[in-house]
Amino acid sequence: MSDIRAAVPADARALAELRWEFRAAKTPPTEAHDAFVNRCQTWMSEELERGAWGAWVAEQDGRIVGQIWLQMLSKLPNPAEERERHAYISNVYVTPAARGGVGTQLLRTAIDWAGAHDVDRVVLWPTMRSRSMYQRFGFVANGGVLELTCP
Repeated sequence: MSDIRAAVPADARALAELRWEFRAAKTPPTEAHDAFVNRCQTWMSEELERGAWGAWVAEQDGRIVGQIWLQMLSKLPNPAEERERHAYISNVYVTPAARGGVGTQLLRTAIDWAGAHDVDRVVLWPTMRSRSMYQRFGFVANGGVLELTCP
């Protein structure tokens, strides 16, 4: 098991390195490693500092081995019983050597936080590999979502 804690701006460099590891393994990068990590570190540090995103890290032996990010999405007031907050989960990643329950710990932490903060629903875009983990938590595909990739 890992220790799970809220991410802080000082974690940004390690988190940016994990982001590189995660995304570069999925799609060939078009940006050099150092340029990306520096840019990502700045973004992550700033977003954590201003509270626009929340994130949690998994630590083993004092080293960050996983992360999950969550952004609150507010909705216009609604007279129906639907709560007016959604949450978007992204960048769920655990290093290969640390896998085996750490992703589940991170996801449970984010879901518990969302439940405690009056979130109506949580949305995410899973990889094929991660889909079964999300389904174990009750996530279901919703055919009502439309998406547009902006030109």
